[in-house]
Amino acid sequence: MDTPPHIPPGWAAQWDSTHQRHLFIESATGRSQWEHPAQFLPDAAAPIDAQPPVAAQTSGHAHSKRRQYASGQTQAYYGTSEPATYGDPSYGAGQAPPPQGGQLFTPGLAAEQGGFQAQQQTYFAPPQDGGYQNGQYPQQQQQQQPALAPQGQQQMGQMTNQFAQMGLQPGAAGGQKPFSLHTLNLLTTQPDPRELHRPPPEIRIPPNATISPSPFTNAHPSYKRSTLNAVPTTSSLLNKSKMPFGLIITPHRTLKEGDEPVPVVTDTVIARCRRCRTYINPYVQFIDGGNRWKCCMCSMSNEVPQLFDWDQARNAPGDRWSRAELNHSVVEFIAPTEYMVRPPQPPVYTFLIDVSHAAVQSGMVATATRTILESLDRIPNEDNRTKVSIIAFDVALYFFSLAPGSTESTMLVMSDLDDVFLPKPTDLLVNLTESRGAIEALLGRISDMFQESHTVGSAMGPALQAGYKLIQSIGGKLIVLSASLPTLGAGGLKNREDPKILGTSKESSLLQPASSFYKTFAIDCSRAQVSVDMFLFSSAYTDIASLSCLPHYTSGQTYFYPAFNASRSEDALKFAHEFGTVLSSAICFEAVMRVRASKGLRMSEFHGNFFVRSTDLLAMPSVPVDQSYAIEVQIEETITAPFVVFQTAVLHTSCFGERRIRVVNLALPTTSNMSELYSSADEVALATLFANKAVERTISHKLEDARDAITNKLVDILTTYKSSMTAAGSGASAQLAISDNLKMLPLLCLGLLKHVGLRQSAQIPSDLRAYAEALLTTLPSQQLIPYIHPTFYSLHNMPPEAGTVGDNGIILPPPLPLTSERLERHGLFLIEDGQTIFLWVGRDAVPQLVQDVFDLPSYEQLRGGKTTLPVLENAFSQRVNAIVAKTREMRRGPYWPHLYVVKEDGEAPLRLWALSSLIMDRAEQMPSYQQYLGQVKDKVNGSSY
Repeated sequence: MDTPPHIPPGWAAQWDSTHQRHLFIESATGRSQWEHPAQFLPDAAAPIDAQPPVAAQTSGHAHSKRRQYASGQTQAYYGTSEPATYGDPSYGAGQAPPPQGGQLFTPGLAAEQGGFQAQQQTYFAPPQDGGYQNGQYPQQQQQQQPALAPQGQQQMGQMTNQFAQMGLQPGAAGGQKPFSLHTLNLLTTQPDPRELHRPPPEIRIPPNATISPSPFTNAHPSYKRSTLNAVPTTSSLLNKSKMPFGLIITPHRTLKEGDEPVPVVTDTVIARCRRCRTYINPYVQFIDGGNRWKCCMCSMSNEVPQLFDWDQARNAPGDRWSRAELNHSVVEFIAPTEYMVRPPQPPVYTFLIDVSHAAVQSGMVATATRTILESLDRIPNEDNRTKVSIIAFDVALYFFSLAPGSTESTMLVMSDLDDVFLPKPTDLLVNLTESRGAIEALLGRISDMFQESHTVGSAMGPALQAGYKLIQSIGGKLIVLSASLPTLGAGGLKNREDPKILGTSKESSLLQPASSFYKTFAIDCSRAQVSVDMFLFSSAYTDIASLSCLPHYTSGQTYFYPAFNASRSEDALKFAHEFGTVLSSAICFEAVMRVRASKGLRMSEFHGNFFVRSTDLLAMPSVPVDQSYAIEVQIEETITAPFVVFQTAVLHTSCFGERRIRVVNLALPTTSNMSELYSSADEVALATLFANKAVERTISHKLEDARDAITNKLVDILTTYKSSMTAAGSGASAQLAISDNLKMLPLLCLGLLKHVGLRQSAQIPSDLRAYAEALLTTLPSQQLIPYIHPTFYSLHNMPPEAGTVGDNGIILPPPLPLTSERLERHGLFLIEDGQTIFLWVGRDAVPQLVQDVFDLPSYEQLRGGKTTLPVLENAFSQRVNAIVAKTREMRRGPYWPHLYVVKEDGEAPLRLWALSSLIMDRAEQMPSYQQYLGQVKDKVNGSSY
C-alpha cells in the first residue's frame, strides 16, 4: 500500500485493493473520484464511475463491459455511506445477512435487479442443503445474472440514463429528488412475495407544499392510495402510458394497535372554499397577513373564519398552527346544525331471521340468536338511543311485540304476503335499553319456538318489506339471516342454476340479478337511509347474485356460509365471530361521500357498494368498517400546478349520535415525464382497480371478456413500456421489460384470472362465484391482495423465531413463491388467502411431526377436512397455533378463516382446492406463471410488427 499523497482539506484518501490505487472521498458530500482532488475544481471532479487506468482493471467477472466496485464505494451513487439496499429490514427472519466489505457492486445490474442485495443473493435459488434452516439461508456462490441491456452504445446510453435518474447529473442534487426507474426482465426475475408488503412508491411532494411540518399531512395508504403516485399533467400523456388512473379509498377503517386515532375538531368551526367547497387542509396557503386562505383546488381566496384562531375550550386565543385540520390528512369535524336535514338518527338494527326447517335444523337460528344475545352489550349504544326489532319468517311473517320494562313478548303472525303491513303501531321497534329484558327473553326462546317446524319455503321479500316499513322513517340496518332460497311473495326466486351452462359464454347470466325487485327495493332503501346486510347459509342454491344486490346498492355487506352446520364447532365459531364483530363495529349512518380534486381532474367511474345519487355524490345509508371503494380519475385539462390534491369527504352520523364529516386528503406531485409515471405506479392499487373493473365487466358482458380485459390491459402497459422506456423500442424483444415497482403486477393479474370469481371452469357453482365477486369489489387492498395472491409458508423447517413473540407481535415465517415445486413429501405447509387456511401435510411426514401438531401417532391416523388444531404441551404445536392465530387476526375486517387439514394423498376435491391457491402452477386450462409471461410476451411483440 502506497503512502497517501498530500490532499486538500475536506478530502480523505482510501486505498482500493482491487485497483491498487487511492480513492479520494469528499467528506462533505460523500462523492468519490479516482483523480487527485488538487487537479480539479470541486465541481469538475470525475465521479467514481470514471474509468480507472486500463492496467488497474481486473478480470474474471462475468460482466466484462460493466465496471464493478467494492460495496463501500456505492455511496457515490446513492449519496450515503451505506451500501444501497432495496430490502426492508423489517421483514426480519430469513433475510440473508447484509453483504460484507469487499463484495462487488455493478451499477447497471443494481438498477435492473433491484439493488445491491438482489445482485448478491438470489432469494429463490434452490438451497444446497435442503432449505431454510435455523433462520438463515446456506451460503451460496454469487450467481451470474444475464444483463438486460444490449451491449455497446445502447448499454452505455442506458447506464447514463440510470445515473441521471439517480440524481448524478449536474444540478440534480440541489433540486427535488427525481424518481429512479429501474427496468428488469420479467422472464428472468422470480417474484418475491415480500414485495407485496412493502409500502407504495414514495410520494414526493414539492418542498413547502404544506403549511405544516407534520409527518401526517398525507393520507396513509390504508385510507387512500392512488394507482399513480405522480400525476401526469395531460390526458395525452396518461393515454400514451396506458396506465389506469384511480383511487382506492377506505374512509372508515378499523384502528389496530399502534394506529393513530383520527383527530376530531370539536369547535364546529369549519373553513370551506366558497367556490369548490373544499375543506381547509394542510395544502392551502394563508395570504393577506393570515386573514385569508387560498384554496389548493381552485385557487379561490377565502376569508379565515373569525373563531378559527380562538380556543373555545379555554375561552382564549388559540394557536392556529396546532389545529388538527392543518396538521393531519385524515380528520373528523363535528358538524354544526346546517349540515343536518334532521336530528342525527339513532342506531337501528332490525333482524330478519329465517325460521324455516332448514334454518332451524342447521343450527343457524340458535347460533344467530345466541350471538345477538351475547352482543347486546357491544352493540353501539353509548347514549341509550339504539333501537332494535326482530322479525322471523318462513312461509309467514312473525312479529314480536316487546313492551318496555317487561320480560314478556307477544308474537303476531301475518300470513298474507301480498299486502304487507305492520300489525301494531308500537312496541315492534323498541329501545334496546328500555326493553332489554324482553329482548333477552325472546332471543333465548326463538330457537325453541320453531324447533318442531317442518315448514319449507321462504318469504324473505315480504319480510324485507315489513322491516323497511318499520324503520323507513328513521333509517338504520336490516340484517337478514337466511338459510334457503326466497320463494314466496315479492322477490320470489327459482333455482336457475344449470350445470350445462357453467363454463360457457352464457354463465354470466347467472351472475346477474334474476328479479328486478332487489335493485328497485335497494334504491328505495337507499333513499330512506336503510342499509341491508345479508348473512346467507345454505347447502343448496341461494342465488347470491340476486340477493347481493341489496347490500351492493345500500352500502351493506354480504356474508356466505355454504353448507353451514352449527353442530360442527368450526362453523358455529366462524359465524359467531363474524356476526358478533359486525354487530359491535362502530359503523356510520345516513352518509354521503364526495371526492373533490384539483382543477383539471374529474372523478369519472365509481366501483363499490353504494348508490350514485348525482354525478359524483355517493349515497351510503351506512358506512361499514373496512369496506373499500375504487374511483377512476379523468384528466380534463392540462395541469400546471406542481402537485394536485384529492379530498374525500364523508358526511355521516356516528353511531354515538353526532353528525360528523370525515375528511381524507391525498396530495400527489405532477409530472410530464413518462419514466416518472411508471416508477411511481402502485401495483397493489392497480390490482385492486383491475379486480373492481373485471367484476363489473362479468355482469355487463361475459366472464371471458373480463379475463381478456385484464390481460389486454397488462399487454398494453408492457408494450408501451417496451417501446418508450427500453432500447428495444417498437421492435420485437427477447425480454419482457417492466419497472422494478411493477414486477408483481403480472402475477397479480394471473391471480385474478385464476380466482374463483373469474376463472374459466365448469365446476364452480354460481353462488360461490357471485360471493367471490362481492368480496373482490369490497375488500380493502390489505385483504384483497392475499385473496388473489395467497400466502404460502413452510412450517416444518421455519426459522426458530417464527411463531414466537417479537417486537411487533408473533413473527411469521418467510413467505414462499406460490408453486407446488416448494411442497415436500415430509413437510408441513400453510396456505392462506384471508378467507381460508390450508395446512398441507406431506405423505411422508414423520410421526413425531404429526404427534407434535395433531396429537396423533401417525400420518395414517390423520383425517383431512375442516378442523381445530389442538394446543399441545410442546413448543412446535404452540408456534404453529400462534401462526394460525396471527393469520386470523392480523388484517382488518371481520373475517375468521376456516382451517382445513389437507393430506397429500387425501380427498381429491380438497387437495385440488388447496392447490388452486398456488397460482404460479398450471391448473385446468389456466397457464403457469412462466407460460402466462410467454403468452404476454408474444402479444407484446405481436403488437410491434
